[in-house]
This record gives sequence, structure tokens and C-alpha cells, in this order.
Amino acid sequence: MKLPPRIVLDTNVLVSGLLKRNSLPGIILDQILAGNLKVVLDSRLMDEYQQVLARPRLQIPAVEAQQILIFLAVQGVWMPPTRLNPEPVEIPDPDDLPFAEAAIAGNVQALVTGNPRHFAFAEIYGVPILTPAEFLILLSD
Repeated sequence: MKLPPRIVLDTNVLVSGLLKRNSLPGIILDQILAGNLKVVLDSRLMDEYQQVLARPRLQIPAVEAQQILIFLAVQGVWMPPTRLNPEPVEIPDPDDLPFAEAAIAGNVQALVTGNPRHFAFAEIYGVPILTPAEFLILLSD
């Protein structure tokens, strides 16, 4: 039996998938919910997901946000928070570092993000940084 690919899901892809279910991020979210993909996460990623999904301006229904968070908490692949040592110097957004750290620790097939240039530093650790479109192409191969 082949195990589902493991990914780290950047918050922007999760939000886009929830807001636009027929989009490429929505397709990825559907694949996660179907059990065809496993999301690697740690407590820092889950905290960010919770904070962002609760933002009133996004207008994500609280029940829907809670359901996806529970699903990820139960079905996700949990890693202990891991720090890169030494910490990379060139990080455009330091809030992205935990996502890269989880991807490295979780030995994922991809970190899926709408902002690949924010994660260029993680490629030296062998983590493929892919947009939703690139990841879906890889998944279909």
C-alpha cells in the first residue's frame, strides 16, 4: 500500500482553498480531506492556522474553520517544533520559518505555498517549494 504524499501547507494556500473551493488550492484541500495527502504540522503552524482562519475580514464561517482545524489536528502528521541551526540569514518573512522547519523535519514531498520566493532559503535543505499549480502537476505524474 502506497502512503499518501506528505506536505506542509502554507497558510495562504489553506485560506485560498477555503475561500475558493474550485481553485487549485481548493483542489489540494479536497485531496487532503479525501486522505490522498497528509499535512505535516507542528504547534506553531496550527496556531497560525487558527489565528488566520479567525480573522473577521476573511469571512470564513467559524464552523467551517473549526471543522478543518479539527480534521488537520486529527489527521495531520505532527512533528515536534524544530529549529534550524544555524538559522538561515536570508528570510523575507520570519513568520515563514516554522513552515520550512516543519517541512525539513517532516521530510515532506513539498512545501506548498503561494509565495515560493519567501521559502527559497529552504531549498538548500532539499525541500521542494512548489506553488499549488506546480504541486498538482507533480501529483498527477
